[in-house]
Amino acid sequence: MSNSSSISQFLLLPLADTRQLQLLHLWLFLGISLAALLGNGLIISAVACDHHLHTPMHFFLLNLSLTDLVSICTIVPKAMHNSLWDTTTISTACAAQVYFLFFFIGTEFYLLTIMCYDRYVAICKPLHYGTLLGSRACAHMAAAAWAVGFLNALLHTANTFSLPLCQGNALGQFFCEIPQILKLSCSHSYLKELGFVVVGAFFVFGCFIFIVFSYVQIFRAVLRIPSEQGRHKAISTCLPHLAVVSLFISTAVFAHLKPPMISSPSLDLALSVLYSVVPPALNPFIYSLRNKELKGAVRKMMTRCIFKVNTCLFSCANHS
Repeated sequence: MSNSSSISQFLLLPLADTRQLQLLHLWLFLGISLAALLGNGLIISAVACDHHLHTPMHFFLLNLSLTDLVSICTIVPKAMHNSLWDTTTISTACAAQVYFLFFFIGTEFYLLTIMCYDRYVAICKPLHYGTLLGSRACAHMAAAAWAVGFLNALLHTANTFSLPLCQGNALGQFFCEIPQILKLSCSHSYLKELGFVVVGAFFVFGCFIFIVFSYVQIFRAVLRIPSEQGRHKAISTCLPHLAVVSLFISTAVFAHLKPPMISSPSLDLALSVLYSVVPPALNPFIYSLRNKELKGAVRKMMTRCIFKVNTCLFSCANHS
């Protein structure tokens, strides 16, 4: 294969060797995807419909849930299809999968950075909260996160699939990702894409430093709060975000920067599932666990829906 244009399909890493395990992975991915769709869908609906949740924190949470909702649809359907039909091939849709995965994961990380800024202003500069995080400022920050994710994904995807590939077409992953495609390159031009990856890594590292610095300031401010109840309330608003950021960063960093001596196909597969598939299903649970306003809005919305369904069924029964 002289170049990437001659490759009509790639071979993905199978999730399991036996048919029974393949079906088990199918049901596992189905459960995770349904949980992600339900949880994120409830958060989006609750924030959009309840005017009490029209705050900067919940606005950014709505955007985060939206990225989770669509990102899980990028990987899981193809993985389920391969497990169901016992196949490992993916056609030119590989480029689309790389683009959308890079787009949504990148946008999610930028949104998590913005949400950290929201918590920093709320706790460290509460008197300036309305000024620094007005509706227009929040819309601009969210739009910037989506725009940066879009441009980064477009740049990396276009540059990656312009490389000549001559090392076969087998990817050591159950979905298409840039590091695996770069391993197939037979040209020194992959150094160009590697340069883009390094620049992106420095940008991500800058966001990580900002998150760490912000939480240092947040915890210093929390320790100065005189009442124990006030400290508990301030910490409770930060814990969900801190948990999501820790899960997202730790799994992604360890998956790509772990020592080669501890690398194995099963470990690589488990880590890739942890950073690409599990967070979209787990994030809604983490954020709703300690958010009384959000839980109340979801409960109210579900009660209203159940009441309408019961009313409709009762009306249909009377007419019949």
